[in-house]
Amino acid sequence: MSHHKVSIAGLFVHPVKSCARVAVDRARLIDTGLEWDRQWMVVDAEGDFCSQRELPRLALVRPTIRLHDMVLRAPGMLALHVALDAVEGPLRARVWNDTVQAYDMGDLAAQWFSDYLGQTVRLARFDPDARRRVDPQWTGPVEATTAFADGFPLLVVSTAAVAELNRRLALLGHAAVGDERFRPNLLLDGLDAHGEDWLDRIEFDMPDGQAVLRVVKPCSRCSIPDVDPARGEADGAVGAVLASYRADPRLNGQVTFGMNAVIEQGEEIELSVGAAGRAYVKFD
Repeated sequence: MSHHKVSIAGLFVHPVKSCARVAVDRARLIDTGLEWDRQWMVVDAEGDFCSQRELPRLALVRPTIRLHDMVLRAPGMLALHVALDAVEGPLRARVWNDTVQAYDMGDLAAQWFSDYLGQTVRLARFDPDARRRVDPQWTGPVEATTAFADGFPLLVVSTAAVAELNRRLALLGHAAVGDERFRPNLLLDGLDAHGEDWLDRIEFDMPDGQAVLRVVKPCSRCSIPDVDPARGEADGAVGAVLASYRADPRLNGQVTFGMNAVIEQGEEIELSVGAAGRAYVKFD
């Protein structure tokens, strides 16, 4: 099976689902993906998740993970401190069709998000004892789990895919966009544009052991890539350009960008920006 030499150009965690990301130099793989990724989620009165699809201003909520707490900042709001090691009562939260065991983060966090968004919401935390199984239709023999991500623990995007999108945007007179619109966990150098589409697995030999990521499913795209993360408003150009060249026959013509991946080997291994790896292609 042929392979490409790749390297990690960026590592990103999104502590609160649909809020801003945190760029990190190092990130530990845990059973649900990268440590701290999608461990919190804003939910409505029924426990259904809230996202940038209907609340684009979530993009302006910026988390910082510290030793004992997470600090959330948003325009016009005082900083909110959320404990990493404390929760309140149990709560049933729903991500798409999955009902997930979770915890409520209390009235202060609920009031902060409700004031910011202008509607009644609460902040939920994933229960680390819960096991939210990834769809085995895509993972085969690998039993993968995830937290509050849409469906998979990791998202892989190539720098070349982002460059190709920006080339096409420029031809139409649109400004370039950043990879943060696609919310990857791993941004990879060393692939052709959308070379990630054809990968079987990616291996990294790290100082504390080998990590093997199995690439399993194209990531279908909704309206979130149209949200300008600097303004918290949708601008529309990206979705239209993607639709012109990224209709994916593997998902019945849905627009895709990036690939979902699961951890085949390497829980507790720490990945780092700049780490070299091997990306194996499915078909020679």
